[in-house]
Amino acid sequence: MPVPDVPQIPVALSSSSMYPMGVAETFSIAEDLGYDGVEIMVTHRAETQQADLLNEWAWRFGMPVKAIHAPTLLLTQQVWGSAWDKIRKSAELARQVGCDIVVAHPPFRWQGTYASGFAEGIAEIEERTGVMIAVENMYPWRAGGQEATMYLPHWNPVPYDYKHVTWDFSHAATAEDDSYEAVKALGSRLRHLHLTDGWSNGFKDDHLMPGHGNQRVVEAMELVAQSDFGGNGFNGAVAVEVSTRAAKKEVGERERMLAESLAFARKYLGQE
Repeated sequence: MPVPDVPQIPVALSSSSMYPMGVAETFSIAEDLGYDGVEIMVTHRAETQQADLLNEWAWRFGMPVKAIHAPTLLLTQQVWGSAWDKIRKSAELARQVGCDIVVAHPPFRWQGTYASGFAEGIAEIEERTGVMIAVENMYPWRAGGQEATMYLPHWNPVPYDYKHVTWDFSHAATAEDDSYEAVKALGSRLRHLHLTDGWSNGFKDDHLMPGHGNQRVVEAMELVAQSDFGGNGFNGAVAVEVSTRAAKKEVGERERMLAESLAFARKYLGQE
């Protein structure tokens, strides 16, 4: 009996992995190293916000945009106006570049009606645009041995009624969470993965190369690669999101780190 043809899970390169380099370099290195596409993190840089420019680079380098990361970080609070405008504009950008995933952080408690109506609001945007808003796991903020309640309803999206979720291994490490158990619990709700790693060491969000921390990244990736994951297999992308800032000290070090991360993904997704 023939084995069913299971589509290969695409492995994308996040533009955040290239910081402080730009988006053009992200597309170029993704092509050089053999990635399947890119994830664009929207920032204050105009090049991350312009669909025409992103489409031109995607065509030139043969690297489709697999996900848009909404500007919901603290450092991007001034980008694209209000909290809801950030989500709406990210969904529109995703449509314009031909992808169907927007990564968004859970709301901060101080964000008023945006926070209290977040689940309902993103569901409405999803229905109207056809773009999935995949809520990303974060981590508790700790100071002086105390945990501050920063997110509403919580930093961990797994127990809540979000239809689509992004899982980040580095954030899980900071939260001292178990990524394998979370991925298993999410099942078909898991729509996007940030491939990275970290150490459970309090507040430091390391974004290490996969396999360089203490998360169960191997087991989680092997689980996602199973053809029956979530019922019908994983229907999303894996985006390498690692910190390469220290790599500028050595020529070729950034490329080596990103090549190793890609090889890790290929190996444990069974694509070698």
